[in-house]
Amino acid sequence: MLFLLLPKDELSTLFELVSYNAVIGPTQRAISPSGTTIYGYEFLYDFADLVLDHTMTAHSAKEHFLPHIQTVARYTLNGPTWEKKSDHHNAAPTVFFGMHACDINALNKLDRVLLDTAYPDPEYTVRRRNTFIIGIDCVPQPHCFCRSLGCDTVQHGYDMFLTDIGDDYFCEVNSSKAYEVLRGVRTREPDNHANAQFMNASAVRRKSFENEVDTTDLIRILDLEFEAKAWIEWGKRCLSCGTCANVCPTCYCYGAEHEIDLDLKSARKKKRLYSCNIVDFAEVSGGFNFRPESHVRLKYRYYHKHRGFVEAYEEPLCVGCGRCGRACLAGITVPEVIASIREEAAVDG
Repeated sequence: MLFLLLPKDELSTLFELVSYNAVIGPTQRAISPSGTTIYGYEFLYDFADLVLDHTMTAHSAKEHFLPHIQTVARYTLNGPTWEKKSDHHNAAPTVFFGMHACDINALNKLDRVLLDTAYPDPEYTVRRRNTFIIGIDCVPQPHCFCRSLGCDTVQHGYDMFLTDIGDDYFCEVNSSKAYEVLRGVRTREPDNHANAQFMNASAVRRKSFENEVDTTDLIRILDLEFEAKAWIEWGKRCLSCGTCANVCPTCYCYGAEHEIDLDLKSARKKKRLYSCNIVDFAEVSGGFNFRPESHVRLKYRYYHKHRGFVEAYEEPLCVGCGRCGRACLAGITVPEVIASIREEAAVDG
């Protein structure tokens, strides 16, 4: 990995260099009733709209890689034969400017399922491979617990990563593409003082985390407390609305839909992102529902994030961004749920 210093007054030049492609970055989307700014990842056409010191976007970068609804195939009746057409090879190159470590880690986890597999998702793959990512350090928020899950820093999955050290950004160059782009920007090699500033900024940031989750022996505890009463109590609060999955950067469950025109000459196959908390998620033909109770659906969502994915890939699916807790209409948060299960395990013991 190569390290460079990028003067802050060169950031606009960097933006101009990459803006020959589509640029997506954090920007102000709205103001909440309480007066706080709501940020979102949006297509940007002006450097002035880029807000690199944003707290956290309401939605993650996932919505640009896994759209809520996407047409995966179109069918046209040509004589006696149906002709199929797919558009997943047409994704344009895109630059993500200002993505936090937790969101980059979320994409890395989605890669394990949707890209680095025997049957990669073609739509996701082409979008991921056509994306240039510029990451930036965040300011930890009260709801964040990414440090507990090892997602407060990131080692791969990006092209360059910026850390604010005063007048400069400490830039980690992680790809040949990033190196070529930075040749058009005024940079210099870091000296010992800059290295010390970077280490100090990292230390200050680590101490800023207020929220945490105790993940010690979490897999064993979840196995032991599969029938814990706490799941029923949380299920009583859950509204089964799916908001948590909507904002989660790593939820990837979807449903398939087919639309057939009335003239029977054309049709479309669509994917729609879904949530395992919604009442009909486990309903099958004939109307039988394998998970009719809200507490069972909520429990299995946690087991997928913190048990099943760990067994399959040796890491949790959750990145600790805390978006689900912030968006939950019932006020259910991951730290509280896991703490309650751990507490019940201690009482049972």
